Amino acid sequence: MISRLSTGALALILACAALPAHAQGLRVTPQVTLRAPDIGPRPADFIVAVVNSEPITNNEVRMRLLRYEQQLQQQGQPLPPRSELAVQVLERLVNEKAQLQLARENGLKVDEAQVDQAEQNFARNNGLTVAELRERMRAEGADPSRFREDLRSQMLLQRVRDRELESRVRVTELDIDQYLRDARSGNDLTGLELGLAHILIAVPETASDAQVAQLQAKAQRALARVRAGEDFGKVAAEMSDAAGAATNGGQIGLRSADRLPPLFVEAVKDLPSGGVSNIIRSAAGFHIVKVLEKHQAGLPGAAVTQSHVRHILLRPGPQLTEAQALERLAEFKRRVQAGNADFAQLARDFSQDASARNGGDLGWVNPGVFVPEFEETLDHLKPGEISEPVITRFGVHLVQLLERREVTLSEREQRELVRNLVRERKLDEAYVSWAQEVRGRAFVEYREPPQI
Repeated sequence: MISRLSTGALALILACAALPAHAQGLRVTPQVTLRAPDIGPRPADFIVAVVNSEPITNNEVRMRLLRYEQQLQQQGQPLPPRSELAVQVLERLVNEKAQLQLARENGLKVDEAQVDQAEQNFARNNGLTVAELRERMRAEGADPSRFREDLRSQMLLQRVRDRELESRVRVTELDIDQYLRDARSGNDLTGLELGLAHILIAVPETASDAQVAQLQAKAQRALARVRAGEDFGKVAAEMSDAAGAATNGGQIGLRSADRLPPLFVEAVKDLPSGGVSNIIRSAAGFHIVKVLEKHQAGLPGAAVTQSHVRHILLRPGPQLTEAQALERLAEFKRRVQAGNADFAQLARDFSQDASARNGGDLGWVNPGVFVPEFEETLDHLKPGEISEPVITRFGVHLVQLLERREVTLSEREQRELVRNLVRERKLDEAYVSWAQEVRGRAFVEYREPPQI
């Protein structure tokens, strides 16, 4: 079975962009800026900590610190003092080092083909080819090879977490009942999912009262244009200071309310889909937020978009390398598109999955059922389209989307959807305990404090 093991809040920031859990498979992946942060003059690098003999350098802390600050500013969240944030960043790096070491000790690895696929997905989600992505990164001071290594590290971290956490999580019927009670009473914001877009008019920390007034007037002009009927994405592209607004229309993506800035949630919680907030002031500046999508997960009458999908699965092994599996499935796609082969018959003949006897048909499925790589590939297909071969922990797949439909879930289907949501929450909680255990087993030596 292709089940999803998502750790939701475990999404990390990649080396060249502030990314809320993406390339690791969140349902919606926002486009992001590729600009490398300007870290200013660099002092001579030095070691600030050692984790089981592996060093963490001052420049690693500085780069990560600046990315976190960018991310917080883009989300409209207040920035804590840099000294406090530096401590948090260093601890995050210590945890990552210890977890990556555990992954390597357990023989886990991410090969080049999987990194290629992640890089392709990242480029596609930003409307670029891989070549264009690399060219832009070089032009903006980022190193494409370093970016690939960071992708590899994040994928490896996700694998070791999935492996370690799977046995720690169990969802009972009582858990589902409690979730539904909380959602119906409105006591649980994690049941509320919001797809938002926003316009940021940034206000510098040193701005004078006159400058603040000018920027507030700019925000009011933007709000007036939106309320007069102009396309929100167009106004965001022209006026917003948020990273990526020029290419993604200010979209933040679909997230549960507890994973959005509280300021945004408070402003839009009573708005319908399509509603636009008043101007919101934060430490970063003035914001205007639009609700693109809004629903309460697990409530009676909940509607979802189901997909009817089929696939062919090849499992690499001693007789079939991953590269050979990729080429074989690419050839299957060419044959089907040329009309020289039938997808269902190829699945019956070659797929190494229980669905083979049904021509690879996986039936109608709700969103979030598949592992992230499979889910992301499916999200980008139109009915009738066949994907490029995609690698998951189960093997290499060729995926075809047959149809999509909007359905209202039955009570039983709602409970299954809630089961997945509760499982994700418990995975988040289990991760905290597991990360503390890994950190506790590591030998950590702190050297000099970071110079930030």
